[in-house]
Amino acid sequence: MSLKDFLSALDALHDEAVATLDAADDAHAFEAARVKYVGQKKGALKDIQKQMGSVAAEDRKSAGMRLNEVKQRIEAAVATAQARIRGGDDSGVDPKFDPTLPGVRPVVGHIHPITQTVNHLMEIMGRMGFGAAEGPEVEDPHHNFVALNIPEDHPARDPLDNFYLATATSGGRRRDVEGDHLLRSQTSTVQIRVMESRQPPIRVISLGRVYRPDDPDATHFPMFHQMEGLFVDRHVTMANLKTVLRIFATSYLGDDVEIRFRPSFFPFTEPSVEVDFLWDGQWIEFGGAGMVDPNVFRAVGYDPEQLSGFAFGLGVERLCMRRHGIKDIRDLYSGDMRFLRQF
Repeated sequence: MSLKDFLSALDALHDEAVATLDAADDAHAFEAARVKYVGQKKGALKDIQKQMGSVAAEDRKSAGMRLNEVKQRIEAAVATAQARIRGGDDSGVDPKFDPTLPGVRPVVGHIHPITQTVNHLMEIMGRMGFGAAEGPEVEDPHHNFVALNIPEDHPARDPLDNFYLATATSGGRRRDVEGDHLLRSQTSTVQIRVMESRQPPIRVISLGRVYRPDDPDATHFPMFHQMEGLFVDRHVTMANLKTVLRIFATSYLGDDVEIRFRPSFFPFTEPSVEVDFLWDGQWIEFGGAGMVDPNVFRAVGYDPEQLSGFAFGLGVERLCMRRHGIKDIRDLYSGDMRFLRQF
């Protein structure tokens, strides 16, 4: 190769490399140009350096000097492009980054399907004017039973059907305190606390954990979630209750859902109904409801001659399972990420 041809090739390489590096507008384009021209293994500068062996011996000094000059210019262009892409320093900050803009929360963890369901239920009931209320999970018998018109001899108060707590005595020995505290067996305790603290009209829901010593199977678990609803005002009727529950069911489960109301009995509502939905050709209970019993109003200081109201308690897990086609409630608490990532 003649010296003239070698110098022409160097000039062409220089012009192409500088133009490409100047045009690089992001880190990906810059890195591609850097590897192409100054890469240690297959860079264009390495390739043209190998061609010096074909230049006449007497011309190699001139060719080498020009090669070093072009190499320095291309490396300077690389440094300039790198500084521009990184914002003028070595911090690696993209110049397009605006620190005044709201951040984007990284995807960390996963929202459990029960939490997703709770948020959805609150949104649906919120559209019907129901605010959220909370209460303690460790309750006293007054709020869990007495104020809800559940007598002492009622089966619901059986120690085998509740998680009563034990407390250490001063001597360090433990004793049963069945009459003291227990893990709440229903979110109906919240309606008592709400009515004790405010005057009607009241329209609230409470979503939270409840505890019953059930043997785990496909539809039962010793810890589960309920959504308690309470509406108290003048002239509230059973028709209002059925309307609210039908609107709720179609909003959450779809317009094609079939629901029914069956006469039942609960100590804290009169009359009372069970609410079922049709799932895979079978009617499944997903809650109880009814008109607030006058004795419950008296327990919180309300006048049952002036006020009426309804209450309902729905199983959150069963609603979640119906919506997502889950067959076994135990899957929700297995901790298996392969299952949870589906939602």
